Amino acid sequence: MPITAREIEDMLRASFPDARITVEGDDGAHFAAQVVDESFRGLNRVQQQRAVYAALKDKMAGSQGDLHALALTTKAPD
Repeated sequence: MPITAREIEDMLRASFPDARITVEGDDGAHFAAQVVDESFRGLNRVQQQRAVYAALKDKMAGSQGDLHALALTTKAPD
């Protein structure tokens, strides 16, 4: 079943409730997300992105996952 940008945002919001989150994409499989959260301060980019992927859990689980591609931008607030 295709996933929506809103579903992705809701999953991210559950793990990053105070973040600024933007999710774009409308084909049901390929999306772009920006997550800006204080919890990323002091983490390198790989650590930040791992935290986001952990929030998406099994939605990105290989060929069986609903989410096939996610262009991801993460950072701590300025």
